[in-house]
Amino acid sequence: MICILHGYLLDGSGSNVWTRAMAQALCRVGQDIHLVCQEPHPEAFDFITAAHVYDTDGSRKTIFERDTPYRASCVMHKPRLGNMLPVYVSTPDRYEEFSNVVPMVKLSDDEIETYLTHNVAAVTSVVQEHGITSILANHAVLMSVVAERVSVSTGVPFAIMPHGSAIEYVVKKDQRYRSLAASAFRRATRLFVQGDEMRQRIIETFPEQNDIEQKIETINLGVDTGVFGLIDHKDRRGNITALNTGLVDRKRGMPPDILNQQRKRFHADIDRQTLSSILAAMREYTTKLPDADIEKKLACIDWEKDLVLLFVGRLISSKGLQSIVAALPQILATHPNVRLIVTGHGPLRPVMEALLWALENDADGLVRNIAKWGDELTGGPKKPFEEVCLFLEALESRGELSNYFETAGKVISPERVVFTGYLTHSELKYLMPCCDVAIFPSIVPEAGPLVLLEALACGCFPLGTYFAGMAAHIDSVANSLPSEDADFMRLSNDTSQTVADIVANSQAALALGGVHKKTLRRAVEELYDWTTAARRLSLELNALNA
Repeated sequence: MICILHGYLLDGSGSNVWTRAMAQALCRVGQDIHLVCQEPHPEAFDFITAAHVYDTDGSRKTIFERDTPYRASCVMHKPRLGNMLPVYVSTPDRYEEFSNVVPMVKLSDDEIETYLTHNVAAVTSVVQEHGITSILANHAVLMSVVAERVSVSTGVPFAIMPHGSAIEYVVKKDQRYRSLAASAFRRATRLFVQGDEMRQRIIETFPEQNDIEQKIETINLGVDTGVFGLIDHKDRRGNITALNTGLVDRKRGMPPDILNQQRKRFHADIDRQTLSSILAAMREYTTKLPDADIEKKLACIDWEKDLVLLFVGRLISSKGLQSIVAALPQILATHPNVRLIVTGHGPLRPVMEALLWALENDADGLVRNIAKWGDELTGGPKKPFEEVCLFLEALESRGELSNYFETAGKVISPERVVFTGYLTHSELKYLMPCCDVAIFPSIVPEAGPLVLLEALACGCFPLGTYFAGMAAHIDSVANSLPSEDADFMRLSNDTSQTVADIVANSQAALALGGVHKKTLRRAVEELYDWTTAARRLSLELNALNA
């Protein structure tokens, strides 16, 4: 019997998606599992057969038990943690059960130990009551430490599935977590990775562990090819109608009046402090929801004639949306029927609204200031807009900057860039097949961007920064295409070339006219279906106790 440890929710992105999709796929292939996580609405996931909550005094409450249409069962267990949830990066997201969401590097030693103690007690109960024979912990910390402690006390072997965020934002930045992770990695029987890039990252992060490479096994990421699929061009409008229908009873996020009120306060000579206060006011809403007027904005797109670019991801500077916005004037100059859809939530959104306003309103100085003030405005990495700054400097050195700003004033307008707010797979499965090109210009190396696989499954031609897991995914399907066309997927990780590559490669990809949609879909079906990955993981975990 397998137990999976995940410290977070099942809704969202990244490791949340991995956990949800893998748990569902394991149930489909006949593997019973127990899942420890913090999901507040387990009833929303049709593969969960039962849900229990564990209080800090050791008592347990059953939330529900039910039959499901799967071959096997998934029982969810949720330890009560109080009001604090440790996360990897600072976030404005609101969690309904946690009023105190804290980056791990800011936790005290006592807070770390309290978090671990609560989880260890609950997981130990699950292991002893349900005959668990192997444990899989998500992330390098902190659930890996929970698995290690439970393994020491019960003798049940454990494996770790590292994801990039914990390593980059916590383990590499705080010696306390590096020590905790190193101990857990040393005791783990197996380390599962999503590709060669993550394999190498682990080896480089723990060079003192001479035997670590022998523990590593690759489990490919997956995509639900039954959810994400192709549609005919003539069916795009119907898909958007279905998306809108699904949103009827959804709570909403950004109201248009907040955006309109704050946009009126922008002006070309605005100083950094005033701009920061406006951006803060624009964040005063529940971000992890669809925009209040998403239906109206999607209706402005001519789904029969327009060409659609798509960005999906957290709206943080490390995902690189700012580079797409900087490239947009030159793209629109040659393709006036292009629309950019931005789907996601995060602190970068109001900054991008300001940048677009500046491009639209001939506020050349403000464009350059936003690029220069990036780290103060976003709270992200240092020089988060370096790609944009270098792009503007290159234009200026060639005497082309004035023409760039003049073009931007002519082609940028609010209806050309559609911010949808946060959408789940229930909506993305309708939206993605309606888009022509998806762009993922990440600044930080990612072990395995799931959204790129989802775009491929929908026949949406992807462009991604050519490094880490993104490069591995691109290379895995590149052999299916003519080499010159496959090259359009690859955006240079040279910061001085990023924006220029987005301009050139997106124009070239749009010119393909969707000719490779079926080929991209077929490659994903062969390489990345979740059920294939689930069967492999099931075999590996059941072998831990052999």
